[in-house]
Amino acid sequence: MKRSVYNQLIKWKDNGRRMPLMVYGARQVGKTYILKEFGRSEFRHFVYINCYKNEEVRTIFEQDANVERIILALSALSGENIIPGETLLFFDEVQEIPSVVAALKYFCEDLPALHVVAAGSLLGVMNLQNTSFPTGKVEIIHMYPMTFFEFLEAIGENRMVDIFGDQMDSAMRESLVNTLLPKYTELLRRYYYVGGMPAVVKSFVEEQDLQKVRKIQSDILAAYNADIAKHAGGDAVKATAVFQSIPAQLAKENKKFILKNLKSGARLAEYENAIQWLVDAGLVYRINRVSKVQLPLKFYAQNEAFKLYLLDIGLLGALVEAPAKSILIGSNVFSEYKGAFTENYVLTQMQAQSDLVICYYSKENSTMELDFVVQMDHRLLPIEVKAEENVKSKSLRQFVTIDAADRELHGYRFSMLGFARQDWMTNIPLCAVDALHKLVRPQ
Repeated sequence: MKRSVYNQLIKWKDNGRRMPLMVYGARQVGKTYILKEFGRSEFRHFVYINCYKNEEVRTIFEQDANVERIILALSALSGENIIPGETLLFFDEVQEIPSVVAALKYFCEDLPALHVVAAGSLLGVMNLQNTSFPTGKVEIIHMYPMTFFEFLEAIGENRMVDIFGDQMDSAMRESLVNTLLPKYTELLRRYYYVGGMPAVVKSFVEEQDLQKVRKIQSDILAAYNADIAKHAGGDAVKATAVFQSIPAQLAKENKKFILKNLKSGARLAEYENAIQWLVDAGLVYRINRVSKVQLPLKFYAQNEAFKLYLLDIGLLGALVEAPAKSILIGSNVFSEYKGAFTENYVLTQMQAQSDLVICYYSKENSTMELDFVVQMDHRLLPIEVKAEENVKSKSLRQFVTIDAADRELHGYRFSMLGFARQDWMTNIPLCAVDALHKLVRPQ
């Protein structure tokens, strides 16, 4: 299946000043698959080393950091040539052997011509057992579940993605999308149910079996719960409680994460490590509140107020056991659970555009709130998400035209409606969130 991250891998390969690459992401987002495809397609030689329960590799890396010795040993072990400039050396499941991670520093310093990649689940939270992370000696690519556009390509709807290509005139694009909006809506319903986990998408494409889709999603959730129990240590119970509570938290009118809903009297200090574990593992996305919409956005982020979203819209449906009928038939899914599905969907599509800084805004001593505020380079984008038929954007309008009138900010609304532009706001259909960069007006 085609993944947009492949273009990033090509750029890394062709960069003469590259460092070893680590691909970071949650379990089962497709890291191993895409790196194998990359190695076999783009290099003369490809050497795959799986570190899981591999004592021979552990022995090689726990002796010393002599890269020449390591390369000779790995070549003998794999039976493959390892030639700088011609070989991709891929270490998978590197969380199992921390000394492999540490050795990336020496590949960077002593053999920079060799293309080296590493991947594994829970890279951000693994126990390195006093082994130093090679900060400044590796490049990192964050990998996410498949976006809506990637899903469309996987199910053979390439032309629906081509409309958002660079060659398309913006006015023609908007006209075509508005004309085809009913079809986009139908396809978006499928994505809400299937989501973007590659194994789930593959099953849906090959078998069209909705029950099997749910079974695979449930298996993935079970694997995540097992990871929490195994790796989260003393925070496992709290991390599980936080993870399981996300759907209910998002179904509230105010989607701010409320700890007292987990346990009476709960405090952030008590749950902070558990929440951070889930974030580091890539299982949830944490979006902090800002009370000022100014650059740089991170400077004004408040850690004590935040929202939590699940990494994948399909897994969210599986977690609440939403029936297929409620998602695939009619339009109720877009507004169901007070728009929880739609807001989670919008966030995951923006999160996959990894150069964005995403927060949400609420005004002090007021009920006025913006679902998201996004920093894109030097621009600030106030964003409101509308899942129901009533798309009046009272909060967005107040913010853009009154509270921030002197800033000349332009608002954006994601909704079921087609493209529409006003002086103060642009409506973007939900199907187009993945193309946000192309659709933001110049400033």
